[in-house]
Amino acid sequence: MSTPASTPRTRRRRWPWVVFLLLAAAGGGYGWTLWAAREKPIEVQLAKVARRNITELVVANGRIQPVVQVKISPEVSGEIIELPFKEGQAVKKGDLLLKIKPDYYLASRRSAEASYQSSLAGQAQAAATLEKAKLEFAKNEQLFGEKLISDTAFLEFRTGRDVAEANHQASRHQVDVARAALARADEDLAKTTLYSPITGTVSKLNSRLGERVVGTAMMTGTEVMVVADLTEMEARVEVGEMDVVLMQVGLKARLEVDAFHERKFAGRITDVANSSRNSLETALGGGGASQQDATRFEVRIRIEEKERFRPGMSVTAEIETRYRTNVLAVPIQCVTTRLPPSATNSPSAGPEPSRPAVAGGAGASPVEEKRKEGTKPLEVVFAHSEGIVTAVPVKRGISDESHVEITEGLAEGREVVSGGYKAISRELKEGSRVRQAPAHPAVTEIRRDP
Repeated sequence: MSTPASTPRTRRRRWPWVVFLLLAAAGGGYGWTLWAAREKPIEVQLAKVARRNITELVVANGRIQPVVQVKISPEVSGEIIELPFKEGQAVKKGDLLLKIKPDYYLASRRSAEASYQSSLAGQAQAAATLEKAKLEFAKNEQLFGEKLISDTAFLEFRTGRDVAEANHQASRHQVDVARAALARADEDLAKTTLYSPITGTVSKLNSRLGERVVGTAMMTGTEVMVVADLTEMEARVEVGEMDVVLMQVGLKARLEVDAFHERKFAGRITDVANSSRNSLETALGGGGASQQDATRFEVRIRIEEKERFRPGMSVTAEIETRYRTNVLAVPIQCVTTRLPPSATNSPSAGPEPSRPAVAGGAGASPVEEKRKEGTKPLEVVFAHSEGIVTAVPVKRGISDESHVEITEGLAEGREVVSGGYKAISRELKEGSRVRQAPAHPAVTEIRRDP
């Protein structure tokens, strides 16, 4: 009877030991997992510091435009009665482009001619009156000297002569006014016909035969057409204020035109704008609309090759701003940022990796937090030696699409970590164990036509 009674008590005494052993096993397994993960090498790609030529590029977008183009707008208003050329047709310098109905200007010219002739007649009449007044004054001046006429009579003759001189002078001015009005009428009549100022092509035609156009004499007139020389084309691109200081006349550029997507065209900068072209952008936010000024500068690039370009085609320009030969360089992804050891909580742990900040500020990376405190991150490259990496501070120069110049910190032939992105940007730190990732088989790119 005692045996059954003692069995439950014995089992109750064993349960704490069983639970303890299970927890110890779980804790040991978890610790082993952490230790194994800590010791597991990080897979990376490796490259060597080598010498190469580097060309720094500034990429800008814009449009293809003729070097020379003329907007044709009449200076006088009226109805178009002749428009001999259509859009796309070639014209020569001096060809008739446009004629406006001249009836009104012919009438104005005839009126001005009549006024001019009338003023000439008035001038002749005033000259005759003046001559007569001078003769009468000379005759009566002699009589006045002989005391044969009174002072009052003499004053009347002298006043008549002075009035005749004034009238003659006024008639001369009236002739000048009428002559100017006639010249203006002739000019307005001549402006009813417009001739091509250059040899080129009608690249744009905005008006049609019979339409009425507004002249540019007193206001912004009607742009009837655009004549352009399509044999000389240029790319007009816009660059930001940070890049415009690198622009110089004569710099080389490679141009990619969307219409000729498989080709690149050579060009050179011919003009850099001195004033910015502020493109006003409106950004809609939760608090309403706000305006932001994007400061842009126009750069003109003469295209050296001839092709069937058309005005307005989209173009992307790669402008070669700086060039270095035989310089030390590494793949551009090798360079990253880390905090200096003195800025981290554990100096012996080496530089702290930089991680992207989390939206809202929660969980921000140590680099971001230290940057806010005023600590400046260092630019480093992880050098590799016998499975261990070292964060080497570097100074870099110019860069191209794939490589960056290293001016200080690395020697030629040194092996550095070139990938992957996660390892370089987040995982690696001073003394991390790494191993080279296996090479991936080449993947053949399949291009599909759109």
